[in-house]
Amino acid sequence: MAKILTRDLTSGSPTKLILKFAVPMLIGNIFQQVYSMVDSIVVGRFVDSTALAAVGATSSLIFLIFGLTFGLSAGISIVISQYFGAKDYDNVRKGFATATYIILGASIIMGIVGFFSTRWLLELLNTDQEIIAQSEIYMKISYAGILGIACYNGMAAILRALGDSTTPLIFLILASVLNVILDLLFVIVLHWGVPGVAIATIISQIISAVGCVIYAIKKVKVLRMPLKDFKPDRVIFNKCIRLGIPVALQNSFISMSLMGLQAVINSFNVVVVAAYTATSRLEQLVLQPGMSVGAAVAAYSGQNMGAGDIERVKKGFRSGTIIILAFSICMLPIIYFGGEYIMRLFTKKDDIDVIKIGVEGIRINSFFYSAVGMIFITRNFLSGTGDIHIPMVMGITEVICRLLFANVISYYFGYYGIWWATSLCWFLTSFVGIFRYTSGKWEYKSIVSHP
Repeated sequence: MAKILTRDLTSGSPTKLILKFAVPMLIGNIFQQVYSMVDSIVVGRFVDSTALAAVGATSSLIFLIFGLTFGLSAGISIVISQYFGAKDYDNVRKGFATATYIILGASIIMGIVGFFSTRWLLELLNTDQEIIAQSEIYMKISYAGILGIACYNGMAAILRALGDSTTPLIFLILASVLNVILDLLFVIVLHWGVPGVAIATIISQIISAVGCVIYAIKKVKVLRMPLKDFKPDRVIFNKCIRLGIPVALQNSFISMSLMGLQAVINSFNVVVVAAYTATSRLEQLVLQPGMSVGAAVAAYSGQNMGAGDIERVKKGFRSGTIIILAFSICMLPIIYFGGEYIMRLFTKKDDIDVIKIGVEGIRINSFFYSAVGMIFITRNFLSGTGDIHIPMVMGITEVICRLLFANVISYYFGYYGIWWATSLCWFLTSFVGIFRYTSGKWEYKSIVSHP
């Protein structure tokens, strides 16, 4: 890994650059989803459906805390990408130093808050008493290890802002392989159950974080600076917070909408909770191309906004849109007709009801993959340009739509309303992002001054 992989995205074919950036990140994101999928598969097949439901019931709550630190990382990446595009390397280094203090401070605070509020949050969502004890253990272990997860995601965000999506992939693959090995060891051999999969994930994330940080310090020249200068810069700190807080709030809004949805899910029986857990794990995998292309568009738009080339920024948006719509169309028949075979990966052979409910659920959502893909494209595009408040509005839209639809549709049509609520939420949220892009107001949001 001696080669320096930072990449200038301000010249060359937008489509090729976005694909070159997105493909390594897609591979990395798929491996990252292996964490969740392996956790679910191992507990679902080698423990029972109750353990699967216990793990699934925690996802929205964990994201509530983690999403705040991830949002700050996103704000940092916007600042660094625009300075890098403007060839202002001194401020890139200052941004790196400032980011370190922000990520460490935020992750410690959020980890403590999450750890001590776990039981209250689970009870708030009406978590079934059959699974609440296991869910609490899983969450506490996850929050205890937030520092490693936050450090990896923060360092990965900085490297991607510099055009390097390959290095985070390498360490993520290492962590994913280790996670699979530890899951099997802790659950099948040592019989640790739900706590075992949580511990495996934390250990794996810490190792990937350490490796990524060491690589960046030793190999990425643009980030090197004397130790005496490694301190936060007030101006850059304010910019990172100003851009990061809306993204953090956006993540919190999304998490709150998922929490509301989880409360509706928990009002049904454990079979429905298990079915939704399995389908959500599958969909997180299916949505990775949208997330990866969206991240590529964010880095691309950030660097080109920093360079002051608005027309080139628009070309990147069009390229990202074409890529994600093509993928969504291809995935529809695969998920619709192959859903049953995929659901069987998460369950024992006699969990017929879990499989049946899950298959119908993912078939509903499969028709709306293009909509959620456009959420990733527009949200990341607007964030990269510095138009950071609209993604927050999109987050608020998700909260309102998901909570309203989940409660109303489920009341009249039963548990399938859960999946319909998600689909309609995707559709309306994507409309907000597309409308903002067409307005052109994002063109005046750059944080870098141009003559």
